[in-house]
Amino acid sequence: MSSDASAVVDRGQHQDAVTPWEREDWRADALGWAERGLTAHGLRETGPRRVRLRPWSVLVRFSVAGGDAVWFKANPPASAFEAGLTRALAHWVPGYVLHPLAVEADQGWSLLPDGGTLFREALDAAARTAADPHAWEEPLRQYAGVQRALAPYADEIEQFGVPGARTATLPAVFDRVVAGNTALEPAERAALHALRPRVVEWCEELAGVGIADTLDHSDLHDGQLFAPEPGRFTFFDWGDASVTHPFCSFLVPARAARERFGPEALPRLRDAYLERWTGDGRTTAELRRALSLAWRLGAIGRACSWERLFPGAYGAVGGAGDAAGARWLLELAAEPPL
Repeated sequence: MSSDASAVVDRGQHQDAVTPWEREDWRADALGWAERGLTAHGLRETGPRRVRLRPWSVLVRFSVAGGDAVWFKANPPASAFEAGLTRALAHWVPGYVLHPLAVEADQGWSLLPDGGTLFREALDAAARTAADPHAWEEPLRQYAGVQRALAPYADEIEQFGVPGARTATLPAVFDRVVAGNTALEPAERAALHALRPRVVEWCEELAGVGIADTLDHSDLHDGQLFAPEPGRFTFFDWGDASVTHPFCSFLVPARAARERFGPEALPRLRDAYLERWTGDGRTTAELRRALSLAWRLGAIGRACSWERLFPGAYGAVGGAGDAAGARWLLELAAEPPL
């Protein structure tokens, strides 16, 4: 096994995060497994390894001879389902996700090919000449198609350990995350309790539209998909995922697009995403109304992700997760900008 002593380690802004990388026995097991995966695919490692440590994952980049890099990813227990889920997605929606070279589902380990250019990098490159506020349209169309294709597999997806937050159960999820959040001020908690009847009404109305719950990436910003070639996109990093109403997914990419291009980009992006959901007897007005409801309810999923991943993730401090979760919960009261 190549020595990991020469590895370049990046901790970003999380210098104090405790990860398994600090344990020599874990490194030996994990890196040995990754090396055997490379060998099984006839890949020879070259150059130093680059390690990226975050509270929510350990990533190791392997340079290989004659090809693109290969990535080892280790998820914490709260998102260990991602390894098995990624393997299943490669069979259910090939071409739209990374196809892992190897998976150790019990450990939450994946060995993944390089996905090419990040969508964020493509947007940055385009912005040097002329920013295109429509750039998110095609990724959203393709992502909606992925969600529709995965709806029949919702039960199987939950069996991997992906959290269930079905539309009908979202009020109970809301109750749990509000009760467990330690960062909410008394007045904020009271305001959320007062909002609960409306949360119930929104969920009932959204369920009444009749669109099946499916996989929600839950954190689909511009750094969570690749753009390897014009018109083709690959979605990755499913550690925040849940099974819920598909329209809840729109919240994060819409916010990312609004930050980059301004609010005037949102109506076209909304309609691009909704294209794949037309044709079942629902009017455009009904779909737009449903998306507006899901914009609000998607905040519950984001709060759940922070609560789930940060309090116990590799020793991360829970306060940061609760603080972020509280901010998301309070957005439920805000009128969607659509």
